[in-house]
Amino acid sequence: MIKSLTPDDIAPPFARYAHGVLDSNSGLILTSGQLALTVDGTTPIGAEAQARLIFSNIDLILADAGASRADVLRINAYVTGREHMAGYMVARDAWLAEVPHLPASTLMIVSGFTRPEFLVEIEVFARKPVAG
Repeated sequence: MIKSLTPDDIAPPFARYAHGVLDSNSGLILTSGQLALTVDGTTPIGAEAQARLIFSNIDLILADAGASRADVLRINAYVTGREHMAGYMVARDAWLAEVPHLPASTLMIVSGFTRPEFLVEIEVFARKPVAG
C-alpha cells in the first residue's frame, strides 16, 4: 500500500502530487523536491535560510510517515548557482548534526526553478524504522 504524505502544517503542493510517499510494504519514503515556501506563501531570502526551511518541512513529511532525519538514506539537492552551495551546506550540516549516520548526498547546480526567488530544492529518500 502507498500512502501520500502531505502534512497540513506546510504549504500545499503546487499541483496534483504529494509532498512525499510511503510504501508501507518496503518502508521506503520518497519526498518530492521541496522548495522554500512557508504556509503563508513567503520565501526566505538566501540559500541557507531557504535550505533550513526546506529541511524543517522535510522533518514534517518524514514524521507523517513515522520516520525522522535519522532514517534518511540519501539527499539530492539542487542550487541555482555556485554562490549558493555554502549556504545550503551550512543548513544541511546543521540538520545532520545529531544524526548517528551520514546519508549519501548529491548536490547539483541547475539553471533555475519555477519561481526566480527559489534558490534551493531538496528531496530525500528514507526508510521507515523497523519495529522491533
